[in-house]
Amino acid sequence: MKQDVVISSLAKRTAAAAGKQSGATPLENALFRLERLEAQMQKLSELVRDHAEDVDRLVRIVAEDRNAIRRQLLRKHHERVRVRKHLRSANAKTGFDE
Repeated sequence: MKQDVVISSLAKRTAAAAGKQSGATPLENALFRLERLEAQMQKLSELVRDHAEDVDRLVRIVAEDRNAIRRQLLRKHHERVRVRKHLRSANAKTGFDE
């Protein structure tokens, strides 16, 4: 979604600037293109930073989910072990083998 807004914004700016620069000298044209390139680099840096923050957030979420799933599986395993242990002791008291 951000990308669509950025692209449309850049397209509007470049179209408007191109209309203004039609009668410019080569030096002015080069300066304009340099400024535009610097603005694009700044915007790209912001997008890269935003992306890195999003990735960090996703990594944290996945790690939390993985940890929660691990704890849940461990609880189930301990519960099964307790049930087996209880059944063994109950069978031993009654004299029945598994």
